[in-house]
Amino acid sequence: MAQLPSIPKGTRDYSPEIMVKRNYIFDTIKSVFRLYGYMPLETPAMENLSTLMGKYGDEGDKLLFKILNSGNFLSDVSDSELQERNIPKLTNKISEKGLRYDLTVPFARFVVQHQSEISFPFKRYQIQPVWRADRPQKGRYREFYQCDVDVVGSDSLLNEVELIQIVNEVYQRLKINVRLLINNRKVLAGIAEIIGYPEKLTDITVAIDKMDKIGREAVQQELRERGISEEGISKLQPILDLKGGNEEKLVQLRQVLSESETGLKGIEELNRVFNYLKTLKISIDIQLDLTLARGLSYYTGAIFEVKALDAEIGSITGGGRYDDLTGIFGLKNVSGVGISFGADRIFDVMNQLNLFPSDSNTTTQILFVNFGFREEQFCLSYLQELRNQGINAELYPDAAKMKKQMAYADKKGIPFVALIGENEINSGIVSLKNMLTGEQKNIKLNELAEELKKETI
Repeated sequence: MAQLPSIPKGTRDYSPEIMVKRNYIFDTIKSVFRLYGYMPLETPAMENLSTLMGKYGDEGDKLLFKILNSGNFLSDVSDSELQERNIPKLTNKISEKGLRYDLTVPFARFVVQHQSEISFPFKRYQIQPVWRADRPQKGRYREFYQCDVDVVGSDSLLNEVELIQIVNEVYQRLKINVRLLINNRKVLAGIAEIIGYPEKLTDITVAIDKMDKIGREAVQQELRERGISEEGISKLQPILDLKGGNEEKLVQLRQVLSESETGLKGIEELNRVFNYLKTLKISIDIQLDLTLARGLSYYTGAIFEVKALDAEIGSITGGGRYDDLTGIFGLKNVSGVGISFGADRIFDVMNQLNLFPSDSNTTTQILFVNFGFREEQFCLSYLQELRNQGINAELYPDAAKMKKQMAYADKKGIPFVALIGENEINSGIVSLKNMLTGEQKNIKLNELAEELKKETI
């Protein structure tokens, strides 16, 4: 017996039943993005490695999927270079492209490349897959979809507030209970200054960003390995342990960071965001979390992370402010801020908590049973009429046994079945069966569309 084909670890097939649910998530998120004036954008699955490398920190660079050059990719590599096994050097010679790691860096590249065609501030949303050569585990995949929304060309903190509103609206519509964690990279930079290691901001943030995943002791050990002294680690702990509400934490932070101009600026930005939010009806819980660091090195201001309260799955949304991401491509002083919704994790949460609407699997509202050639011809015109009125309808393609056709409708979750045989053709009626209740009734053919619309209200 031949071995069944398989797919790479960390990837998934999406059956029609799953895709209907995924599209429910995508459509919900898209509708909210459009509500706030964001426009759609797509970029290629692959980018030049020069575009991707160096944008995500050392750890991110290691997780990039590289694409071998076409043809004889070893043509420019000498035997001595092969024997030397200098991996970075070899990679540069045999691979010029890579799969995108996220949607933000390609977006920055697009903004710079098309700057003369763009009106700033530029608001875009993008829903596409990304790839990371990570170790597959629960809630973590090598191929997954991100739903990004960003605005570039504006320093206003109103953009941060708008992103929080979008998070609030999306999760209200999806009925997921969430908590939004917020911090500011300037505050983290101030903390690095106060403990005596301003030059090690990236090392400190990469380590403390893992607090939830690996715990305090493991984070402290990683800080030691990254060159932070015991004194520095000791100074860091009480700052990360600040208690109280958001305003209380900001008051305490002002005292701790009183000698850091950068840190105080971050506190002021956080304070303004919280003041804006007081005037809005935000239902989700929002907490200032000083352990939130987000490892990506391009963040410079506010940073966000959203976690589901009723499911253990990690972050389902994250993002932040980046003041000069376009600068690395030659367009200086263009600030941006954005967030990314992790569609795959959102799907897992909704599936686990049974949050999808009961009709989310229904793509066809009515199936016409096929009784034979004459009945097929008769049904086709009514089928077209229903579709013209926006009702999803099918005609079973073969005059198979009734049991088989009913089983098809039942398996697909089609709520109504229309039976039109010779008697129904002659009398101008249709026998309409409700597959959920088993009820069957006769109605006039010209009233079928209205009856189906009434049933879906």
